[in-house]
Amino acid sequence: MRDEIHNEVPAVKYKELRGAGEIESSASVREHVMRARQIQLERYKGEKNLYANAQMPSRLIRTYCAISTEGRKVARNRDPAPGSLRPPARMTVSSKVARTIADLEAAPAIEPKHLSEAIQYRTLDRTYWA
Repeated sequence: MRDEIHNEVPAVKYKELRGAGEIESSASVREHVMRARQIQLERYKGEKNLYANAQMPSRLIRTYCAISTEGRKVARNRDPAPGSLRPPARMTVSSKVARTIADLEAAPAIEPKHLSEAIQYRTLDRTYWA
């Protein structure tokens, strides 16, 4: 299964690019990614042929992507058709993406903000490609 993340990025004005705001360096971003990859390697060291969140089969989602009661409320509130059941495949992808976002922050658990961000990335699929 191939997971895709789509994110709309508005154009940035030249003045804003040249501004004095803080910009995270490529080296810093690389450190976050390498740390997240190490977290995943440690997490899955007991699993056969599994070393990254993207490879996680759906049978392991509940084990490694536990969503809190508050997180389930976020998922329900972001559902485009309230009251309907969210398709399992979409929630599986969102759970794995949320787990990766949490790993990038070195957060031990998926928080509602991680799930909300993951769901937001999938929103563009429905807007532009549905």
